[in-house]
Amino acid sequence: MAREGGRDNRGGNRERERDRDGDELVDKLVTINRVAKVVKGGRRFAFAALVVVGDQKGRVGYGAGKAREVPEAIRKATERAKRGMIRVPMKEGRTLHHDMTGEYGAGRVVLRSAPAGTGIIAGGPMRAVFETLGIGDVVAKSLGSRNPHNMVKATFAALERCASPRSVASRRGKKVSDLLGKREIAPEAADA
Repeated sequence: MAREGGRDNRGGNRERERDRDGDELVDKLVTINRVAKVVKGGRRFAFAALVVVGDQKGRVGYGAGKAREVPEAIRKATERAKRGMIRVPMKEGRTLHHDMTGEYGAGRVVLRSAPAGTGIIAGGPMRAVFETLGIGDVVAKSLGSRNPHNMVKATFAALERCASPRSVASRRGKKVSDLLGKREIAPEAADA
């Protein structure tokens, strides 16, 4: 049974698009946690939300927010995510340039580039990051903590270290072709 606002009772994925400063930003609700504080008159409930925001063109950010009401917690998390967005270089606009690992606390993730048509093979919190980032083909595995906060932060730790061949070549003072090597002509193409 779903409630209004595109959210289900269990705090599942929710997608919303906004148009601000010409950017189409997509935000996904990763998780909502309800916490109770026991006081003299009973229990006081508060909510903590984790949101991932991206433009599906290589920019992504995450944020956490806490409030007494769910919509306010989501709003705070979304604002925090928009402030902390990072740019990730993508290969052919669909996958990562190279394989990488990321760690945050007890969370450890492995991200691997994948051939076209693979799709997003990743767990829930990591899947939200890749969908908002705009990556279409990636294989990811969480090896450590299953806490959504640690998984998202470990994924961002890995993505921040992602480098394109162009940036590596400029840093080392070489050409991109020196790093990648000359592309060989396939035998069937040479015969034509």
